[in-house]
Amino acid sequence: MGIDIKAKLAKRLKALRRKHKITQEKLAEMAGTDYKHIQKLEGKAPPAAQVDTLEKIAKAFNMNVSKLLNFDK
Repeated sequence: MGIDIKAKLAKRLKALRRKHKITQEKLAEMAGTDYKHIQKLEGKAPPAAQVDTLEKIAKAFNMNVSKLLNFDK
């Protein structure tokens, strides 16, 4: 079985942050969440992300949730 969606999201968040040259702390500030939560979402054993958290993160990157979850990029 392939990589699970939580791990895919972790890689996607890290890649987007690097692309936009922002820290976990800055993303957390932009998304209105705690940086520890971003840290966990990007970690080796990430928790399941809540829909409202995904919406906030997507908005911070100026995209919709479906684009955030597009793991083909």
